[in-house]
Amino acid sequence: MQIEISANGFTATDAIRDHVQAQIDGAIGHLEDRLTRVEVHLGDTNARKGGPDDKRCMIEARPRGAQPVAIEHHADDLYDAISEGAAKIRRALTRKFERADA
Repeated sequence: MQIEISANGFTATDAIRDHVQAQIDGAIGHLEDRLTRVEVHLGDTNARKGGPDDKRCMIEARPRGAQPVAIEHHADDLYDAISEGAAKIRRALTRKFERADA
């Protein structure tokens, strides 16, 4: 499964990239054979000013032969946004595949 990471408003450090990789692998790694690619878009909406829920994680998973599934999560902390975003995409993909397999 190919994971593409992009950051808007800041530079994605190795630590952030490692966290994304670990969270995505833990959440949906077991679905790797059903996905072609996962795109993770990270953003800091207020840049250096901070503020509530100003960190954004948008994840788009592309199942083989099906429409993409996308989620978005905002949090005060980027690591929290990534972790919660990974949990959301797991739930969304689980629902999609359960319906498809029924």
